[in-house]
Amino acid sequence: MGMFTESVQVSCSPSGVPLRISWDGCDYRLVAEPQRWFERRKWWDENLRIPRGIGAGLVDYEIWRLEITPATSRGPMRSVDVSFDPQSTRWRLIRVNQEIPIGA
Repeated sequence: MGMFTESVQVSCSPSGVPLRISWDGCDYRLVAEPQRWFERRKWWDENLRIPRGIGAGLVDYEIWRLEITPATSRGPMRSVDVSFDPQSTRWRLIRVNQEIPIGA
């Protein structure tokens, strides 16, 4: 589908694992265990200098792949990637990967 960035609301467990997402005026629930990884950001394009001693969160994005479906109705399952910024505590939708056929 494509890469972009859009603010989303993500509800998490006490350990920080995503449980639900609100996006584009709709609530979604997860239908599979979320997957997490880190991606290196292009800090040289975003900042002229990285402050010393801030930690890995400044140069890496925490990415979660979520398989979601509408919370209140039967609808298509989708695979989306969201990113969490610990400094701003904001979640961003960065990729809509695919619609997943029912029963896949």
